[in-house]
Amino acid sequence: MNNPRPKVRLSRALGIPLTPKSVKYFEARPYPPGVHGRARKQESDYKVRLREKQRLRAQYNIREAQLRNAFAKAAKVEGKTGEALIVDLERRLDALVLRAGFARTIYQARQFVVHRHVLVNGRRVDRPSYRLRPGDVITIAERSRSMVPFQVAAAGGHTETVPPYLDVRHDALAAQFTRLPERGEIPVICDEQLVVEHYSR
Repeated sequence: MNNPRPKVRLSRALGIPLTPKSVKYFEARPYPPGVHGRARKQESDYKVRLREKQRLRAQYNIREAQLRNAFAKAAKVEGKTGEALIVDLERRLDALVLRAGFARTIYQARQFVVHRHVLVNGRRVDRPSYRLRPGDVITIAERSRSMVPFQVAAAGGHTETVPPYLDVRHDALAAQFTRLPERGEIPVICDEQLVVEHYSR
């Protein structure tokens, strides 16, 4: 079983709970880890922007190169680059598996995709970074449905906050990505303007 502590430590360092397990640790110790965690130090602008970028990376569980590529793509879109970046990341298959309530954490969602439990429009997709388009349908493979995590999901175990851009039928383990989300609907804690500034410097 995964040790939750590295995720808890990362959660505290970034100031956001990254997993359900880290929530209770985080509430008990809402300050960064380490001996100087409670001391409030004046942080440089660079450090503030860097941490915001790390928070975004952690919430989508992506590598630096993946975020940099997504930023380069977002920078070419008309409108606000930061919002375009978040909307693009939210279209990732692993993110939408999480939002649909088929997984408890982004780490579990990624694992389900890599292990070929997830279909898009009836075809198996094993790339967590696969971007969905409006109208695409996510389902859990027939042979995977008897697994305990998916039975929990089918019973509505992770359905607290399904966002409005997904139409989910938990009993059928099916979700349709109905439209592109608006930034205010995406449950990601991030000041994306600081991420834009980090990459634009």
